[in-house]
Amino acid sequence: MAISSVGIFLRGAAMGTADLVPGVSGGTVALITGIYPRLLAAVTAADAAAVRLLLKGQWLGLWRHVDGAFLLPLMLGIGSAIFALASTLKLLLETQPLLVWSFFCGLVLLSSLALIRTEMTKLTPMVGLMFLIGVVIMLTLGLGTGISFPQHLGGFFVAGLLGICAMILPGISGSFILLLLGMYGPIITAVADRELLPLLVFAVGCAVGLLTFSRFLTFVLARARVATLALLVGFLLGSLVILWPWQQVLQTTIDPEGQARPIQTVPITPAHYQTISGDSQWLGCLLSALLGAGVVISLQGLAGRSANVRDVDAP
Repeated sequence: MAISSVGIFLRGAAMGTADLVPGVSGGTVALITGIYPRLLAAVTAADAAAVRLLLKGQWLGLWRHVDGAFLLPLMLGIGSAIFALASTLKLLLETQPLLVWSFFCGLVLLSSLALIRTEMTKLTPMVGLMFLIGVVIMLTLGLGTGISFPQHLGGFFVAGLLGICAMILPGISGSFILLLLGMYGPIITAVADRELLPLLVFAVGCAVGLLTFSRFLTFVLARARVATLALLVGFLLGSLVILWPWQQVLQTTIDPEGQARPIQTVPITPAHYQTISGDSQWLGCLLSALLGAGVVISLQGLAGRSANVRDVDAP
């Protein structure tokens, strides 16, 4: 039995929530919940044939060609989650940053383990090398000085172009890319404040990046799936160096609003953090990380139940 529209919507909501998180990608959620191949096929179906159907006004043929019965509830779920949760996430990042980053760490760690268990079933030297390359690249980016990115409409377009590529990758987060570019805060603020023009430009950048990168990703996964996923899992685990809640600021810059913004931090122990800031909140952070891990386990359970239903209904 095919997944119901409600089931697709809920998976989309989970993907939208993940896309708000620096470190977890919607692609990871799609892979864990069993809809990733269908998602990639639907996105790559936006091709010349789709344009011809559109120009000829063959709406039913276009709907079937791009798997509209799947894409529509999925996009509604993604959009609903992003607009419903952006303000809450912005508030939590401002008032409870340690708990939020701990939750993200739990999500990322369990997502990594889930991908290793389900996708990296054959450990070869090439797979191990790609995994290490992913970890090293992300550690280098995480421990280095952040990029100062222009926060104007052109910056929103390029951020969408680059961010969407990561959003559909299982293993690397679009929000994490935005964080590295210094655009995570501005975009969360634009969503929370309903700033339509920057969001429209960002969406156009996302559309351009999605239509071009999805084809390249399909090509690569068809020829080197395990090695590619090993690289992405390396990215995912390496991102923990930035998501680690207890950080010491080494360098700051002044943003356009005149506020100091960290551009280089280093992870430290909770005890060290407590000597600097007075409260590490280690117990609350532990519980928050466990909650994040529980979300991933629940998503895996959802995917498992869907697979069992398909197996039972198969002839």
